[in-house]
Amino acid sequence: MTNPESCLLQAHQRVTQNNYPYAGALTPNEAFEVLQNNPSAILVDVRSRAELELVGKVPQATHIEWAFYPGMVANPDFAQTLQAQVDDDLIVIFMCRTGVRSHNAAVLAQQLGYSKAYNMLEGFEGEANALKQRTLINGWKHAGLPWTN
Repeated sequence: MTNPESCLLQAHQRVTQNNYPYAGALTPNEAFEVLQNNPSAILVDVRSRAELELVGKVPQATHIEWAFYPGMVANPDFAQTLQAQVDDDLIVIFMCRTGVRSHNAAVLAQQLGYSKAYNMLEGFEGEANALKQRTLINGWKHAGLPWTN
C-alpha cells in the first residue's frame, strides 16, 4: 500500500484532471490508507439508513443521510448536520453506494468551507455488472476492506 500523503496527492491529481470542485477523489484502498494513518481524517457515509441495515456499514464511519428511503428524498438538514457533527478542519472523505451522492456531498462540503473534502470513488458497493449485481467489480466491499452487517 502507498503512504497517506501519496494517496492524497493522487486524489488531488484526479480532481484536477476531472475539474471537480473539491480537494480530491480517493479509491477505497486509498481512503482506507488515509483513514488508518491520519488521525485528522474522518469517513462520512451518506447512504440511507436502509442501505446501512440491508447492505452493511463501515466501522467508525459517521453517518449523515444525503437522502431518505423510500423515495430518496433529499435531506434538507444535511449541511446543518454536517457542520454540527464534523469539524471543517478535518480531512473529510464522503462515501455512498457508488460514488455519486458522495460526489454531491463533497461538492456541498467544499462550498461550506471544508477545504479538505474528498469523494470516495466506487462507493461501498461499486458499479453493477451486466446482471446488475454489485460488489463484484469494485467498491469498498470488493476491496476486502472492513465492514459489518
